[in-house]
Parts: sequence; C-alpha cells; structure tokens
Amino acid sequence: MTTPGKPPPHPPSSYQDTPTRSVSVRGVDFAYRRLGPEGGVPLILLNHLAAVLDNWDPRVVDGIAAPRTVIAFDNRGVGASGGTIPNTVEDMARDAVLFIRALGLDRIDLLGFSMGGFIAQVVAAEEPRLVRKVILAGTGPAGGPGIDKVTPLTLRAMLKGALTRKDPKQYLFFTDTDGGRQAGRAFLARLKERTDNRDKAISPRSFRAHLKAIKEWGLQTPADLSAITHPVLVANGESDRMVPSRNSPDLAARLPHGELVPLYPDAGHEGIFQYHDDFVAKALEFLEAPPQAEQPSAR
Repeated sequence: MTTPGKPPPHPPSSYQDTPTRSVSVRGVDFAYRRLGPEGGVPLILLNHLAAVLDNWDPRVVDGIAAPRTVIAFDNRGVGASGGTIPNTVEDMARDAVLFIRALGLDRIDLLGFSMGGFIAQVVAAEEPRLVRKVILAGTGPAGGPGIDKVTPLTLRAMLKGALTRKDPKQYLFFTDTDGGRQAGRAFLARLKERTDNRDKAISPRSFRAHLKAIKEWGLQTPADLSAITHPVLVANGESDRMVPSRNSPDLAARLPHGELVPLYPDAGHEGIFQYHDDFVAKALEFLEAPPQAEQPSAR
C-alpha cells in the first residue's frame, strides 16, 4: 500500500492495476484507489453490504474513469481501512465526508450502490455544498419497503452458497434465469481479474454492523427527500430482491431533481453491472451535462 500525496503524473487507466493508497483520518488509515485523468469533479464510489475495494465491477469503474477521476475507498473498519465500523448509515456517511475532506476535496460527485446509496443520500442532505451530482443504484430511501428484510435474505443466500459451493452473490444479486445466471458468472469472473494486492475481506464484526445499519435504515420513518436538491440519477434492475425494485421509481419521484433510468430487464440488484455498457454511457452523460437545477445552499 502506498501513502497519499499528489496524484501520480500518469494515473493508472485500469482499476485492475490501480495501486491501493491510504490517507490518515483522525489517526485512522483509510484505504483507497484513485484512477482516471485529473481535473474536473471527482466521482466518489460508495459501496454495498460487506463489500471492499475488489467488489467494484472493473467495467463500470474503468468506463467512468476513462474521461474523469474516480475514487473508490474502504470506509472505517472495512477491508484494509483501520478503525471500528459504525453501525448506523448516518455515521458511515460522516466518516465518508471525513475521508473526502482528508483528500483535500471540496466538490465531488457520488455514486452510491445499495447501502452506498443510503450513505450517499445522507452525505448529500448533510453536506449540500460538497456534492454536485448523485447517482443512486440498487438502493432506496430510508423506510423503503422491503429494505429491513436484507438480513434474512442475505443469510439464506449465504447458506445456499455454502451448500452449492457458489458465491452467494449469484443468488442475491442476479435473477434465476438463463440470462441472469450467465450475467452473474460473468460478473464474478470480472471481480477476479485483479490478482495482485487484493483487498482484505470484510470481518465478521463489520459484516454484522452493516446488517444492523441496513435494518435500521429500512425501519426508519419514510424519509423527506426534498432537501436533496442536487441532480440525481436513479438506476436498478427490474427484479431486485435485496432492495425491492419499486423503491427506485419512488426514490426518483420524491427527489426534486430525480431522473430514473428505465429498469433493466431480467436484472436484479446488480443491474448496473449486468448492463455495464449502457449504465456507463448513461452515467457519463448525466455527469457531464450542465446542471439544470440551482446548486443547494448551505444549511
């Protein structure tokens, strides 16, 4: 792992070859990877339940990083980052902000996937001047229907994976169709393309904290999203079991400047990875378009 400093003069062009760096945040080292050309507003990636740096689909990361800076990181207590993981989404969001500030950034875009989408909503609401645009994928609002059921779904998939000797993500994230099974195998193969300097797996303690935070998010009073006045792009598959797909159009409709990507057919929770070419094109078009809404003011 390398230490932080100025970005290298020739940033890596592939997530597979991007070195893992670290930055100290109040005495705790946060692990991250940064790639793509410098300049412009960087995109910060916020990850899903139990995920570490190596759980991002390299096709999505490389595609978005072709014209812009992308930064993926392990939040506190996850993967190679130090410290103890908090067990609320709100505290995870505040740690994410501390990490972003430690990199010297004062304007960023966010891509939050699944639990990362919960975190992105809190960051945008609490730090409106820090955020320019937001992409929310496979996610839902606080109190969204079905979100509190993630724990039993996950544990059943883990048991099934152990019995069948398959990655539980095949059952959790993809449809049980020929197309879904094929897409799942292709995705899992892409996650193994990086063979050197891979990240540490999440610890059991951190995994339990993630599950607790997600359940509490799902049990909250339905959120008032009117304070998030940023441009927001919402995407998902049409058959998401983890964060039921009906949360996506609801989320887009309740955001003042929400835009819904048509739900991807025969796709589950990881629809943006199954349809990575289409998603990258839509994400870049959204990120590069001039904002139509006024930027939010500080609270």
